[in-house]
Amino acid sequence: MSTTTRFTAVLHDWAETFMHRSMGDFVQFSKDSGLSMTQINALMHLYHRGACGVSDIGSHLGVTNAAASQMIDRLVGLGYLERSEAPHDRRVRQITVSDRGRRLIEDGIAARRRWMEELTTALSPREQELIINALTLLTRAARHLEPASPEALPRA
Repeated sequence: MSTTTRFTAVLHDWAETFMHRSMGDFVQFSKDSGLSMTQINALMHLYHRGACGVSDIGSHLGVTNAAASQMIDRLVGLGYLERSEAPHDRRVRQITVSDRGRRLIEDGIAARRRWMEELTTALSPREQELIINALTLLTRAARHLEPASPEALPRA
């Protein structure tokens, strides 16, 4: 088997393992919070992007403004989001994550990081160093292949 074939197979295996765990954690986080995955996605978007309007949230989620507004109403009612006037135009309403919403998202991020930290205990310092070097190269190559886009993925 060629190095390229082995590399692709190992990379695919890692991505599948990581995504399985990450998505499993995300689904469990959603269930534990009592929110839908769409609601969590909206909170994450606002957490990473900052204040925005209903149409931006709807566009991000791929739903109508009416559906986004309805979901926002529910999240405001639950205390996860807040509405305020935009400083440049009082007619424009800005949506932001409340302190309660921020804590919820930060708890989810912390849970995800705990799994990654646990993973390090399964590796020797030498293995960790090898992986640091390999992932640094891999990340650099992947970023080089990304098209220039103002909509960068959130890093958590």
